[in-house]
This record gives sequence, structure tokens and C-alpha cells, in this order.
Amino acid sequence: MSGPGQGSWQPDPEGRFEYRWFDGQRWTDQVSHQGQISTAPLGPPPQAPQAPQAPQASQHQAQPMGQPAGDGFSGISGDLVDGRFSEKEAKAIANQNSKLLRVRLGEPFMARQGSMVAYQGNVDFAYEGAGGAGKFLKKALTGEGLPLMRCEGQGDVFLAELAHDVHLLNLTNSGLSISGKNVLAFSQSLDWNIERVKGGSIATGGLFNTTLRGTGWVAITTDGPPVVLNAAEAPTFVDTNAVVAWSANLQTALKTSVKAAALIGRGSGEAMQVSFHGQGFVIVQPSEGIRIPGQ
Repeated sequence: MSGPGQGSWQPDPEGRFEYRWFDGQRWTDQVSHQGQISTAPLGPPPQAPQAPQAPQASQHQAQPMGQPAGDGFSGISGDLVDGRFSEKEAKAIANQNSKLLRVRLGEPFMARQGSMVAYQGNVDFAYEGAGGAGKFLKKALTGEGLPLMRCEGQGDVFLAELAHDVHLLNLTNSGLSISGKNVLAFSQSLDWNIERVKGGSIATGGLFNTTLRGTGWVAITTDGPPVVLNAAEAPTFVDTNAVVAWSANLQTALKTSVKAAALIGRGSGEAMQVSFHGQGFVIVQPSEGIRIPGQ
């Protein structure tokens, strides 16, 4: 095999290429490999990249994503410890999932008694009572119960109620009327009271709700995915046991129809609905509660 000038192609003494040009006195930088001529200075051949070594067996395995370092998860795998169910910390107050509310304590807040399922940190829980003599009297006379506890301290509190769906709302100088059984928690900045729905009275067994007003957050529960109706579109009527909450500025009244008792409504042996008129919305759950035998 011939090449430029005096000399000849010889097998590459380094073995890196097929041939290297020898000019008769010394090896040059000209090389030939698979018919392609190029230059490559003499020298030690570059080391080939090493294949990654398999990790050595260790008593400390890598932690799943989203889990803290340490031995707490060592030797355990599965969907419950792979990070997807880990605590969500993006916001101070947010749903951990559709059934669970997570509150990071800054300011104290109110929660339904018995709704705490877990907490981390230094958290104190105190009985809140009825919220004053007037509210206590209304609670006793109406049966509209809102047993509250005050949560304060430093840490995270997780709240739930009967595995119902949890929904978080923010109020800004507005009001929301909520069935007491659907209140899960709310910020202490909101004022709350027990108010009568127009069309009924304490003596006649009318409907009473808990009304929250001001600026702050409130978490409510629904027994299943709710529907939100715009009362401004048309007169709206909702079963008293299915209504969850509504805009406090809506005009309300109770409508009864004894003749329709066997056809609609299961709450009290007679068909009773709440009627809504005006600008606002009504939240309705797909459940009328637990049906009592004999009703």
C-alpha cells in the first residue's frame, strides 16, 4: 500500500487504526482506517468509557422519591411508599386528596370536633363551645349543631369526615350559608352564626343553617360529587337533606307539598324543599343522608 512522499503504509504499531504512514525514518501522524485517511498524533490510546458498575449490595437502599432519608422505608416498596401518597406541601391550606384536608398552622382555625385524623408537630386542640349564649340557645332550640374545636400551635393537621368529599372555598367580604353537618373547618377570621331559613320558624320546625361571613377560607364536605346550580337562571328548589350550602344573599323560603310526600323527598315524611331566588349559587350533594327505617 503506497502513500504520499517516500515511505509506506504500515500496520499501526499502536493498534488504534489499521495503518499508519512510516516515512522511512519515523512514524507520522497520518493514519488510514477503513479507507479513510486522517491524522492522529502518536500517543497512548484514549481509554474506552467504562460501563457503569452495578451498585453494590448495601443494607441502606435508595429512598423512594418523595420520602425522607433514613431507615424508615428501608426494605419496603409498593405504591404506598413510592411518593404518590406523600404529604403535599405546596400550599398551607389545600386538599391532600379528595377526601382529606391538610392545614399548616399559622393562625388558629376552627374545625368540627372529631374531624382530626392525624397531625404532625406541636398542635393544641381546645373545645370551642357554642360560641356564646345566643348561639347555644339557638343550637338547643333548633338542633342545628356545629360542635367546634380550636386548632392552634405549629404543625400540620389533617381533617376528614366519614370519607366524604372535601371542598375548599375562599370568601372575600361575602357570606355562605352551610348546613351544619357539612362544615369541616374554617378560618377564625370568619364570623359564624345560626340563622333561620325564611319560611319556617323554631316553633314550626323550620330549617336552620350555619352562616359564615367575612374574609377567610372554609372547607365543606359533600356526600359524593356535588352539583352547583346558578339560581339566577331559574327558580331553584332543593331537598332539605340534599342542600349543602348557598350564597348568603339569595332569597330563600320553604316549600312543602304533602301530596307529593310519597313521590319526592325522603327527609321527614313530607316533601319539603328550599326555594332559592336571586343572584347566587346553590351547592347540592347527590345524597339525602342516611334513610331512617319507618320514615
